[in-house]
Amino acid sequence: MKKLFISISISLILFTVLAFLFSSCVSQKKIKYFQQKNKDDTNSYFEANKTGDYKIQPKDNLYIRIMSLDEKTNMLFNSMAPANNSTGGSASYNQDAGIYLSSYSVSDEGYIEFPILGKVYVKELTVEQTKNLLQQLVDEYIKEAVVIVKMVNFKITVLGEIRLPGLLQIYQNKINIFEAISMAGDLTDFANRNKVALVRQVKGGSKIYYLDLTSDKLLSSEFYFLAPNDILYISPLRVKQYGFTTFPYALVFSSITLIITLLTFFKIYNP
Repeated sequence: MKKLFISISISLILFTVLAFLFSSCVSQKKIKYFQQKNKDDTNSYFEANKTGDYKIQPKDNLYIRIMSLDEKTNMLFNSMAPANNSTGGSASYNQDAGIYLSSYSVSDEGYIEFPILGKVYVKELTVEQTKNLLQQLVDEYIKEAVVIVKMVNFKITVLGEIRLPGLLQIYQNKINIFEAISMAGDLTDFANRNKVALVRQVKGGSKIYYLDLTSDKLLSSEFYFLAPNDILYISPLRVKQYGFTTFPYALVFSSITLIITLLTFFKIYNP
């Protein structure tokens, strides 16, 4: 009986140790960002890629307002401007929808149709360049006017091992990949940071690029800044695929404790 007790106890202890090993946290090497892959590389400065400023493409939508001191001039140039909406909890949604419906769509040829100014070619221009171009055209008609240009359709989709997956509405002209991940609550501990899939629209379709978020080289990559309608998919590490994240450890450890207690009881009363 004593030998049986020792044998079972040793087996349970080994099982417990192995369970703790398999359920241990993912190593820091797999979850740290900005790692130096080459120890000899001590570079701490990474020049931002010049493609960070998004170039306007056909099918894009631009929100454009011309602001001046003259109310009649404002109405003339902003005939498509949305009315203010302040009705209840749906106000934000209605306002976004109104801005989208009153935005200016870029044609397949790269033009927008703007009141008074007519057709304006904006393809391959940044938002800032488009603003400057419209400002020059408006200045020919009125002085002391201010032009406002914003992207309407800047949305990013994040999926997979991220805490808040879904669609991100970006209210700025550009955003880098880490800002987008931060908006989605950061990656989970079981995210594969070495191979993140970036699906980007290209001419004639879409293309998949694989990014290594643990490498500091990403800071100077052409994919550091995201483009409208980008999709980020973060796949899980193999440790999660093995099912250890949902394994009932509490139940197993409670059962082991109960068995050891019973064995100890029988050992005491049945020496």
